[in-house]
Amino acid sequence: MSDIIVCQGLTKQYGLRKVVENLDLRVPENIVFGFLGPNGAGKSTTMKILTGQIKPTAGSAQVAGSDVTRNSREARQHIGYLSEMPNFYSWMKGQELLEFAGELFGLNPPTRRARAKELLQLVGLAEAGQRKVGGYSGGMRQRLGIAQALVNRPKVVFLDEPVSALDPLGRRDVLNLLDNIRHEATVFMSSHVLADVDKVCEQVSILDRGRVIAAGPTAELKERSAIPAIALELEGSPAAIEKLGLLLRAESWLKRLTVSDTGRLKIELTSAAVMQVAGQRVPRLVSDLGLSMRVFQAAVPDLEDVFMQLVSREERPAETPARPEVKV
Repeated sequence: MSDIIVCQGLTKQYGLRKVVENLDLRVPENIVFGFLGPNGAGKSTTMKILTGQIKPTAGSAQVAGSDVTRNSREARQHIGYLSEMPNFYSWMKGQELLEFAGELFGLNPPTRRARAKELLQLVGLAEAGQRKVGGYSGGMRQRLGIAQALVNRPKVVFLDEPVSALDPLGRRDVLNLLDNIRHEATVFMSSHVLADVDKVCEQVSILDRGRVIAAGPTAELKERSAIPAIALELEGSPAAIEKLGLLLRAESWLKRLTVSDTGRLKIELTSAAVMQVAGQRVPRLVSDLGLSMRVFQAAVPDLEDVFMQLVSREERPAETPARPEVKV
């Protein structure tokens, strides 16, 4: 599998502050790729460099074989982009908006009409294509936005926070769509919704303070960064579950305890070496308190666990806005 995005030593500096610093990145073609990081990590700036909207201070970046730092016009022919807060002409119909996008890319009238119908079908808006965009729900507008990012048949489509503003049903629809379109284009998505990234992204890179601190296949990254933990699901009185929490917090082998309102507990341990001790002690405490265990097993790490373990929680300054640069 060849790499469709390659960055080497990518750096963007505003004044004395480096927003992106010496970033190396490789993204294989035809996957859904997650680009993660806390606020101010440099994600949006990197995406604007990769889409040819701003120039880096140093380093190189290639997208679909074109150097976006030298010839962004050529690179844009292979790129689709959806910003975090897309704005559409509310008076346009869905079909009209996609045809308008096709016109901007130089498609002739028959071609852009056919492409618009094809994309409306792909994103599940075929019946809504003749309705005004102003009447679309948030999920429908986001799917329309993804459709307009695909008008030019790009090799890579960049999506900045494509699901963060959607309700659960809208998120589900968009995630299913992303999984479908990776056969047509590589999907490069930035998101704070780590559970969704965990579902659809085959590979991820985690950015912190402008540098990649972890990268690789999602499953391998979770395995490498796994925190020894026990997942527990209980039946019994809330008071007894609260008492169990107090007793567990007094144990020397406990690192962190998470308790949900539904009787689910996640018990993170100080090390894998204490797993046997905890595995014997926890059932005893549960039994003494008259609780019943529905689930007792080693906890499977998720991407949020990895993220919290790797990313510093220190306060960060807000990311410097990545403004388009104008040459005079």
